Amino acid sequence: MTLFELMLKRRSTRKFNDKEISKKDLDLILQSALSAPSSMNRKPCSFMVVERPETLKELSQSKDHGAELIAGANKAIVVVGDPIIADTWIEDSSIALTYMHLMATELDIGSCWVQIHLRSKNGKDSEEIVRDILKIDSHYRIVGIMALGHSDDIPKPHGFEDLDKSKIHFLV
Repeated sequence: MTLFELMLKRRSTRKFNDKEISKKDLDLILQSALSAPSSMNRKPCSFMVVERPETLKELSQSKDHGAELIAGANKAIVVVGDPIIADTWIEDSSIALTYMHLMATELDIGSCWVQIHLRSKNGKDSEEIVRDILKIDSHYRIVGIMALGHSDDIPKPHGFEDLDKSKIHFLV
């Protein structure tokens, strides 16, 4: 499969089955995150792997909507950015999340990026909620959580014809 085919195949998956993600596959997903580029190679991101069903359930309630799927995931990876290391923590975290998404797709593992930054639950900041659940120091920031699990419900790949080419503009 070419990289472009992999990109088209990558879809967000919100329903997972009970099949366990192997240590080998989890390691490859984490290695992909560690291999992601960062501004000036500062690498401000850390990756917290959550496996406990109770903690997954807590994280699934960290924002008003869109996080519920975490409760059904086999694992979740919380991407933690350190703004002291780099002011590009948002961009660097986003790239790492994307690399994990693509690696999960390569491994036929369902995945979904759950946005945490700039989200809330009943008026409380979602980043603060996640920091409280995972006992993370207050200066760290959280862009998102990658929910992972095997699935019988992965959407079919996009086709080239599905791409909105009107978003491309040539300046002459």
